[in-house]
Amino acid sequence: MHTTDKKTKHFKLKQIALGLGLGFSLLTSAGLALAQDIKIALIAGKTGALEPYAKETETGFMMGLEYLTGGKMEVNGKKIKVIIKDDQSKPDMGRALLAEAYGDDKVDIAVGTTSSGSALAMLPVAEEYKKILIVEPAVADAITGDKWNRYIFRTSRNSMQDALAAASTIKSGGSIAFLSQDNAFGRDAIKAAKEALATAGSKAKVVHEEFAAQNTTDFTAPAQRIFDALKNKPEPRLLQIVWAGPSPMNKLADLKPERFGINLAPGGNILPVMKLWKSYAGTQGTIYYYYDFPKNKMNDWLVAEHTKRFKAPPDFFTAGGFAAASAVYTALNKAKSTNTEKLITTMEGMEFDTPKGKMNFRKEDHQALQSMYHFKIKKDQKNEWDILELVREIPASDIPVPVKNKR
Repeated sequence: MHTTDKKTKHFKLKQIALGLGLGFSLLTSAGLALAQDIKIALIAGKTGALEPYAKETETGFMMGLEYLTGGKMEVNGKKIKVIIKDDQSKPDMGRALLAEAYGDDKVDIAVGTTSSGSALAMLPVAEEYKKILIVEPAVADAITGDKWNRYIFRTSRNSMQDALAAASTIKSGGSIAFLSQDNAFGRDAIKAAKEALATAGSKAKVVHEEFAAQNTTDFTAPAQRIFDALKNKPEPRLLQIVWAGPSPMNKLADLKPERFGINLAPGGNILPVMKLWKSYAGTQGTIYYYYDFPKNKMNDWLVAEHTKRFKAPPDFFTAGGFAAASAVYTALNKAKSTNTEKLITTMEGMEFDTPKGKMNFRKEDHQALQSMYHFKIKKDQKNEWDILELVREIPASDIPVPVKNKR
């Protein structure tokens, strides 16, 4: 072989080596960049009875991150990647998907889920992987109560907050019956409601508790039992409805409880459900969020943008998803780290902005303390979403949620 040929071959080998080295360097850089992404899992029950709640949570969460990052979807110079999983509101699936998120997807934080039963199943997984789980929107008291662990934070209200808010509107005595679902959510809610009435010093007496399957369509028999229990008891007579999913309020109203001097008291619900209540003007209840009640910059943006994009105002669970996004963003921004221990230190007692106003994670049980709203169904409604009138914002200071996690 000639000397010139040897030089040419040597030069080409050097080029290949340099090319391989450069390629490897680029791949390594890409791998490092990928590793620096902040990964968040959002688990929700997008299949089944709670599908509308899950979709609203997802919309609110993504809009919240958009607002807080100015559309850049990054924090502390790192890109935010959201991995969405559907647990179908099934506890076994919720548990498995969270383990998958922490173990296989290597997420830094998880948010979820819609069903209280599924959320309760997920709690031990967060403890096993020593990773934070922000619970939204499940409400069972046990989540920040006796089933809690130090990796659990909750932005959604709990059953006791709902119950204390409702109890604050019942000033006089009288008689109360409850109707709820025969599941973890329903039984937890009624237990909390009874405790809340005692805490609020109400003179009203609980005379009946009725639990029905979530898929009940005929409420004739449950209603008859409730009416029989209430009709001869001291007035005012109140039937408190605590229901997740399509509300039975219209079906109960069709059975004419007013014949027995019984008033219906609905808990707040999503807008498509509440817009069916127009014929019950003057009926009062309490709610976690209604788009027209909070007055702040964040809520103004959410209402304007959501209405522009979806031709309807944001709903109950949209605000909840947004609040969870704010908790995630605020924690990451303040901690300047995805390290779990640093995040826990940052988040305990942390105050953060939400469409409802300020919330803060109570150090003892990581429950977000927040205001609630006492409403009246409007008589004169300007459009299909002009449903509620604000009676009073109930501040967090008026909602003395007990600490029940035995920390």
